[in-house]
Amino acid sequence: MSSLKIPRRLGVNIDHVATVRQARRSPYPDPVEAARMSEQAGADQITCHIRCDRRHVNERDIRLLRQVVQTHLNVECATTEEMLVLMEELRPHRVTLVPERPEEVTTEGGLDLRRVLPEVRDASARLKEAGIQVALFIDPIPEVVQISAMPGVDQIELNTAAYADEPDTLNQIQRLATATAIGEGVGLTVAAGHGLTHHNLPLLVANVPSIEEYNIGHSIIARAIFVGLDTAVRDLKAILA
Repeated sequence: MSSLKIPRRLGVNIDHVATVRQARRSPYPDPVEAARMSEQAGADQITCHIRCDRRHVNERDIRLLRQVVQTHLNVECATTEEMLVLMEELRPHRVTLVPERPEEVTTEGGLDLRRVLPEVRDASARLKEAGIQVALFIDPIPEVVQISAMPGVDQIELNTAAYADEPDTLNQIQRLATATAIGEGVGLTVAAGHGLTHHNLPLLVANVPSIEEYNIGHSIIARAIFVGLDTAVRDLKAILA
């Protein structure tokens, strides 16, 4: 595998700060404040997922984040008309299109473009027309990576859940390496995320160095309970350096 040295970006997902807030329907902790602190600690991007059921991040959060984020704001959402209209209005720096199922605890997999290509293609075109960068959250499946190279799409984010959960990590690393190479070959930048922690991130970075961006949330917020948000973010930035 390549030993190419490239700058790697860290996107801090602040969804689970909002999850804690919504558990008591209280005004705190504020995910917007978490975004500000994460940027001060070195985050290159703030990521959040506004779901159709508003289980954590809501419109208030998104509107304030669009005003205060100084780096890049990456909003994950489904391809529903409601979400597309909201994104066209707010125009975050990037929208990452994701699959969404009401009963799921967290995102269960990537977009299967073999099934949902028309709606994703139409959504990508609309967002691009609004001047928004577009990414697709997909599983590391070669055919799906190739289909992702459609008009309007700038980036893919590879789902790393299997890598995080699979005992046969070398096999999962190879899947991610292959998908990354294919993505680069069709002109897409490659990001990764889902289930990544300060424990499993170093091995992936060392073996697939051309992944340019990592979006990490749950493990950062969970670890921040014990070491603080500043330290949790800085430790991951050090791994990506």
